Amino acid sequence: MFPLGISQYLIGGLTIGLGVGLIYITTGLHATQSSFFDTTLSYFSNTPYFKKKEYLDSRFWRIILAIGLIIGASLYTILFTKGSLYVTSVQLWRLALGGFLVGAGTRLSKGCTSGHGISGVASLSTASIFAVITFICIGILTAIMIQTMGILP
Repeated sequence: MFPLGISQYLIGGLTIGLGVGLIYITTGLHATQSSFFDTTLSYFSNTPYFKKKEYLDSRFWRIILAIGLIIGASLYTILFTKGSLYVTSVQLWRLALGGFLVGAGTRLSKGCTSGHGISGVASLSTASIFAVITFICIGILTAIMIQTMGILP
């Protein structure tokens, strides 16, 4: 089931758990990225929606978190994949459509898969538990449908 071993999954899971826990303990906020867009727009927009206190208070650390995710992924790529970049054969329009659908789903579910799946479930949030169950079921159904239709990347 784990041809390359399980240690990297354990280390990754523990690191994510410790990071999310540390942010919660030090700020009282959940380390989620779905509100990153809203908090970032609070720098540029005067619309009252983007000027909510929760967005203004958390926008700096959310940007730092996003930058850390990018730097961490870059360092991993450089150190452990011999600098090779990840490439895909998926057409650009499919990537764009997928990104749009993920963004729309994030707004509809009031959170992203990682926010609900990591912070929400860890907090025993009923809404997050149902959201994660919904994500998994829709993902499985979509994969079965795509495979049945014979659609390839």
